[in-house]
Amino acid sequence: MSAILDQTRLEQFSSLEFLARQVVEGFITGLHKSPFHGFSVEFAEHRLYNTGESIRSIDWKLFGRTDRLYTKRYEEETNLRCQVFIDNSSSMYYPVLTNPDINHPNKITFSAYVAAALLYLFRKQRDAAGISVFSDTVELHTQTKSNPVHHRYLYQELDKLIQPRSPDEHKGTNAAQAIHELAERIHKRSLVVIFSDMFDKSAQPEELFSALQHLKHNKHEVILFHVVDKGKELDFDFEDRPYKFIDLENGEQLRVHPAKLRNRYVEALAAFKNDLKLRCGQYNIDFVEADINAGFEQVLLPYLVKRSKLF
Repeated sequence: MSAILDQTRLEQFSSLEFLARQVVEGFITGLHKSPFHGFSVEFAEHRLYNTGESIRSIDWKLFGRTDRLYTKRYEEETNLRCQVFIDNSSSMYYPVLTNPDINHPNKITFSAYVAAALLYLFRKQRDAAGISVFSDTVELHTQTKSNPVHHRYLYQELDKLIQPRSPDEHKGTNAAQAIHELAERIHKRSLVVIFSDMFDKSAQPEELFSALQHLKHNKHEVILFHVVDKGKELDFDFEDRPYKFIDLENGEQLRVHPAKLRNRYVEALAAFKNDLKLRCGQYNIDFVEADINAGFEQVLLPYLVKRSKLF
């Protein structure tokens, strides 16, 4: 199967409404509430009429009952603005596959397909979307737009991510710095969706948590898809024989028997994931466990269904 994104697999999400939990800014009338008040479709509240204001918003029925002039205040209905962050460091290309596809994905292919499904859904809802790609630097940061030409451009960028990468190409991670930088570059409140394994050796855990908190401090709604190969990366499920492990981000090699360090490794990774999940809960960030072996439909569909029931 070609690495090019399979559009037919994305169409199953078109009937699901992906509503933002927070008030977001936007420009086109749609499904999502905006903090701005003006000409609109949804009633918000009454307030006393001030002399000199337009009489168009006066509630004459309420005047008839109270003999006092009140105006109606409305909330706009506006589209969501979404920025998708994708970790493009070398660790996201695990497992190393000659031709990864949606049935046998590595982490970056999995992330690209889930991101593409969301973009497809956003386009159906006339939502504005953009993509940010990072590794040890910010590699790409697009504007958020809703027009078809822009969405085609976003799909082209996703296609680039899922092309096979040479094992000799080592690209590190500086997720903390990248997220801090991107937080400063998103000037309007948005939904931020992050796809990353969060394996950042260049930063202490507190630096990662600080970067996530930066997004929340700027009033964004944040969803973190923690993308991992659960069997290998979290459970360390390797046969009991010697292996040569290669660090994809710097090329370092280590020969070891898995049985000798499995317990300590599993405990360390479980502690890291639990801490990350706990901090996300504290910051009101949605934490989604995304095991690439579960299939992207099994990860995304239940999540969208759960969100649709919240509104």
